Amino acid sequence: MGPGGCPSPWRSPRVVLTLFLVFLSGASAGALGLRYLRPAPPAALSWKEGGKEVTLQMFRKELKLTEEQSAEVETVLDDFVMYYQTLQAQMDEVRASGKDRILRLLNEDQKEKFSRMLTDLQARQIQIR
Repeated sequence: MGPGGCPSPWRSPRVVLTLFLVFLSGASAGALGLRYLRPAPPAALSWKEGGKEVTLQMFRKELKLTEEQSAEVETVLDDFVMYYQTLQAQMDEVRASGKDRILRLLNEDQKEKFSRMLTDLQARQIQIR
């Protein structure tokens, strides 16, 4: 019971379910927004086509690294790239799962509109880059 003898609204399954659905909708929208509106991180771009060697050479020159330090920095950079790629793959799986779950909730008209929305978001993402 709440104050004044009234039943607490938080004990109502309908209120709890509504809050859960609002949270789930927000989480899904946030995941989709991150997937389709966020530009690629600069770290991913700098490692394409020999970027690792260029970065390592810059570190060697600017930081005056010894051969031992260079070898260790190269190992750290390799570990970072592997870790980043693993995280990226996991994020892609989460996004795909979220998209599939949303599609299962929609009727055919909604699915078509949802697909167009995603296409528009992807086009905007490309323009931002």
